[in-house]
Amino acid sequence: MKILPTRNTPRWIIFLVDLGVCFVALIAAYLVRFEFNPPKIEIDLAKAFLPIFITVRVLSFILGKTYAGIIRYTSTQDTMRIFVVLTSGSFLFLVANFLRYKFYDGNFFIPTSIIIIEYLLSLFAMIVSRIAVKVLYLELKTPSKASRRVVIYGAGEGGMITKRTIDRDSRADVEVIAFFDDDKSKTGKKLEGTDIYHATKLEEFLSSGKVDEVIIASVALDRQKRAQIIQSALKYDVKVRQLPPATQWIGGELSVQQIRNIRIEDLLGRDAIQLDSTVVSDNIKGKRILVTGAAGSIGSELVRQLLVFEPLKIFMLDQAETPLFELEQEINAIDSNNICVTAMGDVRSEDRMRRALDVFKPQIIFHAAAYKHVPLMESNPSEAIRVNVLGTKIMADLADEFGVESFVFISTDKAVNPTSVMGASKRAAEMYVQSKNSVSNTAYITTRFGNVLGSNGSVIPIFKKQIEEGGPITVTHQDVTRFFMTIPEASQLVLQAASMGKGGEIFAFDMGESVKIIDLARNMIKLSGLMEGKDIEIKITGLRPGEKLYEEVLSDKENTMPTPHPKILIAKVREYEYAQVLQEIATLIQLFDEQNNSKIISKLKEMIPEYNSTNVEFQ
Repeated sequence: MKILPTRNTPRWIIFLVDLGVCFVALIAAYLVRFEFNPPKIEIDLAKAFLPIFITVRVLSFILGKTYAGIIRYTSTQDTMRIFVVLTSGSFLFLVANFLRYKFYDGNFFIPTSIIIIEYLLSLFAMIVSRIAVKVLYLELKTPSKASRRVVIYGAGEGGMITKRTIDRDSRADVEVIAFFDDDKSKTGKKLEGTDIYHATKLEEFLSSGKVDEVIIASVALDRQKRAQIIQSALKYDVKVRQLPPATQWIGGELSVQQIRNIRIEDLLGRDAIQLDSTVVSDNIKGKRILVTGAAGSIGSELVRQLLVFEPLKIFMLDQAETPLFELEQEINAIDSNNICVTAMGDVRSEDRMRRALDVFKPQIIFHAAAYKHVPLMESNPSEAIRVNVLGTKIMADLADEFGVESFVFISTDKAVNPTSVMGASKRAAEMYVQSKNSVSNTAYITTRFGNVLGSNGSVIPIFKKQIEEGGPITVTHQDVTRFFMTIPEASQLVLQAASMGKGGEIFAFDMGESVKIIDLARNMIKLSGLMEGKDIEIKITGLRPGEKLYEEVLSDKENTMPTPHPKILIAKVREYEYAQVLQEIATLIQLFDEQNNSKIISKLKEMIPEYNSTNVEFQ
């Protein structure tokens, strides 16, 4: 049986009730003022004044919209509105009294004491009645019977809005049982009738088993602290959600449905990377920019971030038809100045790329086109060479031919002490790009980083799909670790490195702490509201060909130099003569033409002494 109405009270009823409250308050004022025996002359004055009283109150209620608020969600704004409307109306009565007394017949419409008493009684009755309805509604909502007990981290404005939003949603069968905050001055106080505890008490609450969900409502929380809260909640199988930025609230108002689930990216625990926007803007603004592999994870994010810095044109080039079409549709929705131009093309086709550069005349090239899947390239070495080496050589050579200012090559940490064909092919490309810098006026810059969370083919989408299918989640080794970075972070660092590079550098990014893949899988299971071993299992499958147990960003023989940006280092790697690398690459390309995979592997080992192939097929 439903105790609470599901529909809001019609506004006309609230309007009539408020008017009735004022009428009753007027009668009560006369009774109080004249000790329940008003003289006849005062009654006659009251009857004559009543039409004026009703007219003023009606007009002020309509103009002030005192009836507009939802009674059971009465807020301080509603209370202030009532105060202003009643005060304004009563002030008009006082003015009318003064004008009649001073300039007409020396009499009042109504005694001043009656005006004051009626005002106080009406104000009290209208506000208290609304608060009483709100309290009664919250009580009848029966928090004790709520199916989910929630604590809110952040006892500021965000926390207050979150609780009000939850209370307002009749579909949210939730009880907010506590607030937590880092501010010690708030400890022991109440917010919206709920106790505030210091943040240090959160784990104690979580371990008690009394909490079903944590909502992070503090906008000022750094990523490390946020990650700690999430880890604590997951430790006790407590769900975690997060308040979205105010800019994402629909119509400027928060709804329960907008409070989003925590993403695996939120567990990285690193502070957000800060770009030197001035340096990046100086490098990008007003320039013509070509992004190869634009439909990929990094390429598409580069396009989005480049738009912020007002380039003259961005040419989005890729050979993948459907992803490029989807990117075009997305960018068209935000590119009001028609900065972006879409182009189909394959970096392996020299004629097509020459035509593209002749038409586009880019000043900066971001070369993100590559084959990156380690197991797939391990069984297709010739294709890895064709795209990652030949494709890069074609673009680097054309950049020199067409006088491009800078060529930014997107590499990978798998190029350090490579154990896979993919990593070795990227290292060979690094060698060519770096050596090309010595014989060209173009600045050739290489950026190197690890795995990107959420990129196409990365573990996150794979694990998500496996979870959706009921498992098992497949992990190659229980001790395998990887460095991770979000797509926006990686793209920001590429832009920063491109802006500070002079040419010939290989920039390595600070990837933070490495993450155990099995821990990542376990956290994703918990974030999905499932239990390992009960709802879904993790299966160890063994390392795949070419796969490392641990990854590096710099090899043992390399060291680094700092840069003005704390997250970017310059890798001091062995540099090769251009003529030597050119000859080595020419031999590789010839072997590709022969489609001789064994010889390709042997040549890569000869070129890259640190390359330690684990592929038995081509030993």
